[in-house]
Amino acid sequence: MSKVNKDESFINNVVLKKSQEKSTGDKIALSLNFSIKGMIREIFTQKNWEKAYDKYDNILRLIINLDIKNNGQIIESKKLLRKAILFWTRNPKIQHRVWITVVKEESPFYPLEEVEAKNLLFDFQKDLEIGTDKLKKGKNKISVTINVSWGKHEYIEKNQITKESNVEEIEITNQQVSEI
Repeated sequence: MSKVNKDESFINNVVLKKSQEKSTGDKIALSLNFSIKGMIREIFTQKNWEKAYDKYDNILRLIINLDIKNNGQIIESKKLLRKAILFWTRNPKIQHRVWITVVKEESPFYPLEEVEAKNLLFDFQKDLEIGTDKLKKGKNKISVTINVSWGKHEYIEKNQITKESNVEEIEITNQQVSEI
């Protein structure tokens, strides 16, 4: 395994697995987990939030594109958006003047600690459903290509990172779904 440069950001701990309990006759349920590690996570600190806020740089958007593949061919794409919004706070539980709201799947979260904010912003658990009409009879090798991008900010340059998930084999027999 190659040594990771601490000045780089990367996608880590990618796990794609079939959800047994959620699959129905016409849909396959999968769970995708991954984290964004490295420079972007390390540099995203309260001290840097404050510097950015003072220069009117108060929203970090992470754009996540998921390409779901069957035997290497894209069968479906999904787009996710995560936002970190910096704001002036007077919350007595927070000892800083500038703090953060994390928006994931259109719901705002108000972390009380920096570590919690990083976990909300950079750790992902996404349930995916694939229609069996997009699969063929026999063995299907499902994988997901994860592409994460963000723009230039006071604390980090514009970047794009990509990682391929593991392959999850699903067998279709007479429209019956079984795991291999």
